[in-house]
Amino acid sequence: MASSSSSTPLPNGPLKIAIIGFGPFAQFLAKTFVKQGHILTATSRSDYSLLCSQLGITFFRDMDDLMEAGGQVILLCTSILSLGDVIRSIPMGRLRMPLLFVDVLSVKEYPRDLLLRVLPEESDVLCTHPMFGPESGKEGWNGLPLVYEKVRIRDHALCDNYLGIFQAEGCRMVEMSCQEHDEMAAKSQFLAHTFGRDGNQAHTNGHKRLPSTSSTGNNNLIPSRLADSSF
Repeated sequence: MASSSSSTPLPNGPLKIAIIGFGPFAQFLAKTFVKQGHILTATSRSDYSLLCSQLGITFFRDMDDLMEAGGQVILLCTSILSLGDVIRSIPMGRLRMPLLFVDVLSVKEYPRDLLLRVLPEESDVLCTHPMFGPESGKEGWNGLPLVYEKVRIRDHALCDNYLGIFQAEGCRMVEMSCQEHDEMAAKSQFLAHTFGRDGNQAHTNGHKRLPSTSSTGNNNLIPSRLADSSF
């Protein structure tokens, strides 16, 4: 795998990624996406036009304009509280299918169910949890886990190209159902409260207990704290 210092674009060409919600975590991801040569657009409640200009990203204040600009991937980087309102504010009639919708929340069943219920049937859905953030990933992403489930995927090449962004940075790719992810998170948070573990320590060390290779339904996994407070 390529190291996190690599700036070589992916072999399949740049992806057009539209980011909804451009807070600290989205900015953190976007810097690596741009480094790899992908084409980014973004929108957010706050005005990030200056920052986006500095990063080489086109910023739109209006959601309609973002959708009109087109994109292959819609990356949802909102809070869990605002996710429903944000998705319902997307002008579905202006979407140019096929599209891959990706979320990055640290809980997974809720966004999965919401996306399947609200989005057009012809859109693809990939649920992800990058288990790192601006602090833990500041020296690169090599060895850091990306947990994901291919919830509804028809365009496998597009989905794999997006996941390839993280593979190219050396991430440990962990395929896991949203249900298993949240069950493990609940168990580990219970243990953290029971034994008084420091939350930051639990997050920092939690990724070390994930499997070293991609797995689905591995009942031998030791519960780890699948949480990230960097949004």
